[in-house]
Amino acid sequence: MKKQIKAALVIGMVFLYANTFGQTMDLRPEKIKDANKTAKTYLDLMVNVVSTNLNYGSSNSTLADYKKSVSGIQAGLSFQAGITPGFSLVSDLYFMRKGGKLETNNQLSFNESTLRFYTIELPVLARFHFGKLYMNAGPSIAYNLKGTRKIDGLTTDLSFNNSSEGFKRFDAGIQIGGGYMFQIKEKRLALDIRYNYGLTNISHSKEMYNRGLMISMNYSKPWKTNPLGRE
Repeated sequence: MKKQIKAALVIGMVFLYANTFGQTMDLRPEKIKDANKTAKTYLDLMVNVVSTNLNYGSSNSTLADYKKSVSGIQAGLSFQAGITPGFSLVSDLYFMRKGGKLETNNQLSFNESTLRFYTIELPVLARFHFGKLYMNAGPSIAYNLKGTRKIDGLTTDLSFNNSSEGFKRFDAGIQIGGGYMFQIKEKRLALDIRYNYGLTNISHSKEMYNRGLMISMNYSKPWKTNPLGRE
């Protein structure tokens, strides 16, 4: 609980800093007016650190005191297609390392254990713009390339087959969140915060869902021509 409170405070401070820092950027009236009337299209390179965890369905409350999040990497591309000044479609394609940890004496593995999944993920989000702020939400699909289990220092590969110890390759979920865009001359710096809510039970023998908080900073220049934009 304390970690969740700390995380909320950190996120709040980041947004407060974003709002304050944003006011120091290019605030000339003609620039703001032009930005608000134009649908923008961007292609961003993503390299971020993410925090993920696992939800155990009906057993989650029993395991709550033993659960720990794990850090992972997210690397890929993000494409924002501006449709109108207030609406965009966003599609990402990235590699991501997910997973979760259970401490010793838990009722599932008994010993300390860490599960990691190495995935390719593709979310497609609807993004609504409110000036420099935006909110987005949409479905996401993922494919597990590989997985590992670490118990008491010993790491083994996961099996992706229909067995009692097997896991599923395909995963699906919903991503929801928002962000803030800083205008720096012709470029933008976007702070994006999302929560990935897994809907697929990825285990054949237990209830297990991927969950994760993703915080990213994207810096890019808009396309000179926007074939999808409509005034």
